[in-house]
Amino acid sequence: MSDIDDDALDDGQEEEEEEPAEETSINERDEDEEEEKEEEEEAEAEEPPPHVPLTEEMLKDGLSLLCKTGNGLAHAYVKLDIKEKDLTDISLLQSFIHLRYVDLSQNALRDLSSLGALTHLLYLRADHNQLVTLKGLGELPYLQVASLAQNRIKSLEGFAHPQLEKLNLIGNNLHELNGLECSKLDSLRTLELRSNQLESTAGLYLPKLRELYLAQNNIKRLEGLESLVSLTTLHLRDNQLETLDGFSERMQALQYINLRSNMVTNLQEIKKLQCLPMLRALVLRENPCEEEEGYRMETLITLHPLQRLDKDFFEEEEKTEAAETRKTRLEAEILDA
Repeated sequence: MSDIDDDALDDGQEEEEEEPAEETSINERDEDEEEEKEEEEEAEAEEPPPHVPLTEEMLKDGLSLLCKTGNGLAHAYVKLDIKEKDLTDISLLQSFIHLRYVDLSQNALRDLSSLGALTHLLYLRADHNQLVTLKGLGELPYLQVASLAQNRIKSLEGFAHPQLEKLNLIGNNLHELNGLECSKLDSLRTLELRSNQLESTAGLYLPKLRELYLAQNNIKRLEGLESLVSLTTLHLRDNQLETLDGFSERMQALQYINLRSNMVTNLQEIKKLQCLPMLRALVLRENPCEEEEGYRMETLITLHPLQRLDKDFFEEEEKTEAAETRKTRLEAEILDA
């Protein structure tokens, strides 16, 4: 046997010997994933933090903005700011019914049900707590802004506030939106859902919504968008979209779409955006289709109302060239027919 044959044989033996190591590596990864899952489950079932109730002393330090009450016959503090106190219990607030602006960020709250009595509340911020659910908060008839970012919220069931205009849920654990009580959120204009675990857009029946931020999720499917007839801004950066199915001709107001860092391979997918007559700005950077020849010009030919692709506005020369190419192709199609 030649030296070459010997070398080839040795290589084959080495490959055969390495296969069990690869199998072991896969098993080790599986075990690591299982351990990580168990650690997550343990974290969810971890011991509650030490009981730290809201005290009258904290209230005195946190209350401000003295205003007339609704009947105009008395005065009450309407603003409360109590942050970074590790609070777990805010039941003392149930009697402070005149509060309008409340900030309880950076505590250890797992429950906001005590705020259900604050029927004059306009603004609520409870970022960086340990909230898992929003049940028990009840319906706050005048609430306009709610920020509940960086919690552990898994479900939006029971969250219903008819005057709410802006909702921030960045950095929670939402996997789906089907629990959203859209009929009781019909004033919502801006919805922030970045950095959750969403795989679909299903469940958003919000005809008055204007801005929707869904970046940094795991979205693979665009579903239920046809109800978003007032939407002007749609942010879908850092998701897992391979196609652009799901856009609807009913989305007559949509002007801006950010699809940066998705998985759109075929530039022909942008034809599915032709149903959007008001689309003026599109971001497709860091998708595989960006590497296609003529990426910029072909996008403008397909979506002629577009004014900006990625960071750059189209020049007049580009618009003229695109219009001429579009006309030439249309004439060729007519002749071929």
